[in-house]
Amino acid sequence: MDHISIRVSDYERSKAFYGRLFEFLGFEISDEYPQTIGWTNGKTRYWIAPAEGRKAYRIGDVGLHHYAFQLRSRRDVDALQAYLEGQGVRIVDPAGEYYEDYYAVFFLDPDGIKLEGMKYGELTAQRKRKRAKRSS
Repeated sequence: MDHISIRVSDYERSKAFYGRLFEFLGFEISDEYPQTIGWTNGKTRYWIAPAEGRKAYRIGDVGLHHYAFQLRSRRDVDALQAYLEGQGVRIVDPAGEYYEDYYAVFFLDPDGIKLEGMKYGELTAQRKRKRAKRSS
């Protein structure tokens, strides 16, 4: 995915929230204009701009359900949760195993947009490496 662009109810509040979050996640500002800013990690970009119409978001309405950031490890998911707790961010589903070998934490941005930090396949990769070592 190249980029996603979301609209926010309070641009300055969201800019501060995402600025701190993306700094923690290792993103950098890709471009900034008077009422639009985008961050990148070199693979994808995440843009915000002020909403022009309805100023409320509700999970379950038509549109975006959530956006997931793939992290490097389960340890990074735990670190993200600790960061979020320290920032007072609302965590809706704490770090845990949600599917087989799918470890994630789910949280809300200032408008209630659901975000996720996740790592998939880490345990499977570890098992494969152990099997390969044993058969060498």
